[in-house]
Amino acid sequence: MKTFDYDTVRLLPKKSILKSRRDADTSVQLGQHTFQIPVMPANMETVIDQNLAEWLSARGYFYVMHRFNPNQRFDFVQSMQQKGLIASISLGITEEEYELIDLFKSKNIIPEYITIDVAHGHSDYVFQMVAYIKKKLPETFLIVGNMGTPEAIVEAEAAGADATKVGIGPGKACITKDKTGFGTNGWQLAALSQCAQVATKPIIADGGIRHHGDIAKSIRFGATMVMIGSMFAGHDETPGEVIEKNGKAYKAYYGSASARQKGNEHNVEGQSLLVEYKGPLEKTLKAMKEDLSSAISYAGGKSLTSLKTVDYVVLTDY
Repeated sequence: MKTFDYDTVRLLPKKSILKSRRDADTSVQLGQHTFQIPVMPANMETVIDQNLAEWLSARGYFYVMHRFNPNQRFDFVQSMQQKGLIASISLGITEEEYELIDLFKSKNIIPEYITIDVAHGHSDYVFQMVAYIKKKLPETFLIVGNMGTPEAIVEAEAAGADATKVGIGPGKACITKDKTGFGTNGWQLAALSQCAQVATKPIIADGGIRHHGDIAKSIRFGATMVMIGSMFAGHDETPGEVIEKNGKAYKAYYGSASARQKGNEHNVEGQSLLVEYKGPLEKTLKAMKEDLSSAISYAGGKSLTSLKTVDYVVLTDY
């Protein structure tokens, strides 16, 4: 199997048809809603909280709230919808999660988006949860992850997933490959490409993004949306206090499978890091949008769809 990743791929330009890069349309539709850019923060405790979820939703950005305050999710959904904002939450597959689904159904409080957030999403128990959610809350747009193979995508879609999330341990805080030997770390872009070849519904590329250009590459190889962790962390609006170390400012960033997040040392597949303090999130999102506009110009089109057909090269001596 030939593999490649973000650092080894270069997209090839086509003749531009835009007078100005500002004319490029970076918007993307997922489910019934359209968002400013095809980028979303990782549903991690050091990346998003309710304040940031409100901030993003009010400005036309997609998000998924993390699942680490399980008893607050019903109130979160109700609060967001009362403010006229999109409610997007994460679930696991425990018995308590079934009870939450039943509560949403009984109160007729329906989240616009639910993400089943499991490290190894190619699982009978995940697909049982998919079937339950689609039966109880058919109006909800259901994202299922995480996957790493075409077989997983086919089964998830057959079970009822409206979108799938691809990425097994490629994130900056992930150590799955070191702990287990498994994962898409080092070939995440190729894994995305393989999964996209069989997918009939949207794919969210999750992990491995280090530069804004990697967003465009993800779109080229089949992603509808791109989930980003470490590049989102460290802003004014993201959770956590600024930490001073050796004269530089940082914020904490740790994986969902880290000991710090789990609160124990069992089956740890993540680590705790410090990421550079980046200031206002709005500045980063503006830069992402501008860089995507430039990518669309290089792709010879007017919208994100133009990125899907450009040629590319894989560097062999990188």
